[in-house]
Amino acid sequence: MNKRLDNLFQIQSNHTTIRTEVIAGLTSFMAAAYIIAVNGAILSSVGMPYEAATIATAITSIIGCLFMAFWAKSPLILIPGLGDTSFFVFTLVFSLGLTWQQALAAVFIAGIVFTLTSISKWADFLSRSIPKSMISAMTAGIGLFIAFLGLKNGGLIVGSESTFVALAKFSDPKALTTLLTLLITLPLFLRNVKGNFLIGIITGTIIGALLGIVDFSVLHDFSFSFSGYQEVLFAFDFSAINTVNFWTAVFSLSMIIIFQNMGTQLGILPDKLKFRKSFQANAFSVVSASLLGCSPSTTAAESATGIAAGGRTGLTSLTTGILFIPALFLIPLFKVIPNSAIAPVLIIVGCLMVQSIKDIDLSDFTQAFPAYLMMAIMPLSFSVANGLALGFIAYPIVKLATGRRKEISATMYVIAVFFLLYFILGAI
Repeated sequence: MNKRLDNLFQIQSNHTTIRTEVIAGLTSFMAAAYIIAVNGAILSSVGMPYEAATIATAITSIIGCLFMAFWAKSPLILIPGLGDTSFFVFTLVFSLGLTWQQALAAVFIAGIVFTLTSISKWADFLSRSIPKSMISAMTAGIGLFIAFLGLKNGGLIVGSESTFVALAKFSDPKALTTLLTLLITLPLFLRNVKGNFLIGIITGTIIGALLGIVDFSVLHDFSFSFSGYQEVLFAFDFSAINTVNFWTAVFSLSMIIIFQNMGTQLGILPDKLKFRKSFQANAFSVVSASLLGCSPSTTAAESATGIAAGGRTGLTSLTTGILFIPALFLIPLFKVIPNSAIAPVLIIVGCLMVQSIKDIDLSDFTQAFPAYLMMAIMPLSFSVANGLALGFIAYPIVKLATGRRKEISATMYVIAVFFLLYFILGAI
């Protein structure tokens, strides 16, 4: 058995051991297991059945990790990403007006675009055409959006007639649960405690139970069944394919998943020679996610925990994928988890994504202003698409205004025109 694993994943040639790889896979799983509870809760806000969406999340994670293990032989793990799920829900559905079934169709086509990019030279071309400041601003803006979503769902930020939004009173049990859970989860995260997010969610649920915001009645029926899963499996709907909003969704989603995953993989992978196949595995997993009824899968930042534990081969991702299987049968238990226990995870992940702002040259106003506009508009308009649109429109304008048109690629002009049409047609 050991020899087969060594031959399959080249354990010795990667200067690692089977034990190290398995421990690394367990570490990655403990860091990423929270996604099963969080992703299903977010997807259910657009009308997807919670249990079916949660099953889709788990199966998508299993399949994604298997792609990474056997195709790329890479220690990276693939799970539905919170940023991508937020984009799916709040931009594709709430902002662009697609149904969740039509949004799944957009994910499918975006996955095909991603796949074509990953097996051709398009990835290299696009990486040269779109300024790094704009890619970093996309990530940071989505991070701010996710953080705002966490603060809102956790009850820390509430509506106000005089100031639009305001800080909640901490006497509110929902807000208090969020605050206490954040105060527990953050130190665990900062100290790199294994399973920090999972521990935080469990602790938050206990705190919520003590404060009376947990509904235990859902545990009266602890049965688990795949019978409702057919509602999301192969549920995509191409009926909106002849609309501008649909292709706006495809275009913007393609940009996000391609550049986000490119940046994450190049930043985390210890062996950059595995990038090309890892990138392809990521693309295949996005297509499979749409088929399985889930938001796009992404290279998880939590992959870094497994790599830090010594993971170097596909055995790490295989171990993580296998561990997601028993998690499927605990889905009924996830129903008791309150939003206040999940909100701190969104707040912390938002901060992680905002850190990409360091890659923006803020001393150059022609780089800083479009990035700033993109980051500000996303949370303030509660729309990732609006932020992307205004940022990409502003970029060529500020460059032309300062006589620096040579710094604008043809691709940037095309993107700006496309997003300008998005606003014009949306106003009609």
